[in-house]
Amino acid sequence: MNLYEFIKSNAFRGFSLKIVRRFTKQLLSSLLLLKQHKVIHCDLKPENILLTHPMHSEIKVIDFGSSCFENEKVYTYIQSRFYRSPEVILGMTYGMPIDMWSVGCILAELYTGVPIFPGENEQEQLACIMEVFGPPEKHLIEKSTRKKLFFDSMGKPRLTVSSKGRRRRPSSKTLQQALKCDDEPFLDFLSRCLRWDPDRRMKPEEAVRHEFMTGQKSAMPPPRLSARTDSPIKRTNTVNNRPLPEPPSTTLRNGMAVRTRDASNTSPTKTAATTTRRQSTVNGVGTSGVPPPLSNNSIVGTRRVSTGPGFAAGSSGLPRVTRSVSAKTNDLAAVGATIAMNRRQ
Repeated sequence: MNLYEFIKSNAFRGFSLKIVRRFTKQLLSSLLLLKQHKVIHCDLKPENILLTHPMHSEIKVIDFGSSCFENEKVYTYIQSRFYRSPEVILGMTYGMPIDMWSVGCILAELYTGVPIFPGENEQEQLACIMEVFGPPEKHLIEKSTRKKLFFDSMGKPRLTVSSKGRRRRPSSKTLQQALKCDDEPFLDFLSRCLRWDPDRRMKPEEAVRHEFMTGQKSAMPPPRLSARTDSPIKRTNTVNNRPLPEPPSTTLRNGMAVRTRDASNTSPTKTAATTTRRQSTVNGVGTSGVPPPLSNNSIVGTRRVSTGPGFAAGSSGLPRVTRSVSAKTNDLAAVGATIAMNRRQ
């Protein structure tokens, strides 16, 4: 099961910071290993992160079909759109910091249940980023080879309108508002992952020492100074064999399984965002179109119900499997999580 399916099994409600922290620790270990070998993954997203077992929180990063060595970059069109870094969108020189941007987007989605920057196209993708973090600095715009697509002759952002008529205005919301989160260490961690300037973006060796990871305040180096070269923390197996949270329970109604969620938790925003999934980039080739909505979810009244298995192609070439939650067969993750939760009790 990949992390998108895991998020979906929890009805796109997101997970606790405790669960997010477990995944973050392992993602940073992956980035440290990639940095050691000067490899850029170029397509980090929930679909490319797998749970090794439905009852445990150990994960593995997969799909290196778009990856490259830092000094042998091949493609300019990389990363799936929701997780695409600003320097790639703007046509600037890129490097390993693009993976840290993707990690920041993934962590935000694990917490909220929906993508933090759900742009319909690259213009709106950049508008989504500016909505939270404001426009990029002038020196970054000047380095952009695609600036005319996103900025006018004065360097001001071009206003974009989504297919639903939504206008996203720069600096109109804070990261705290976007995530609906008040945890300062987590907000600071994400803000450092999602800096416009890749040179000022947090590096993996800095991230493992951050307060969000250690639980203790540490003197983080100023963003504009060079990163310290301390050895990364040793990997441990503390994330293994930890139970995952229990997905929402189901009941049968008219022969169909209905998630017993409170109606107020099924927001139209989350439902819309989750049906427009990210675009894959295989070997540097991608499309700007929007994939068809997932066919296995439908809304009956104010509840999400499952109508059977469905498939959607991903960049890894593997089908995205949505398991039925009928009385005959229960989702493996739900069974494992239930057993784990009972053991803890």
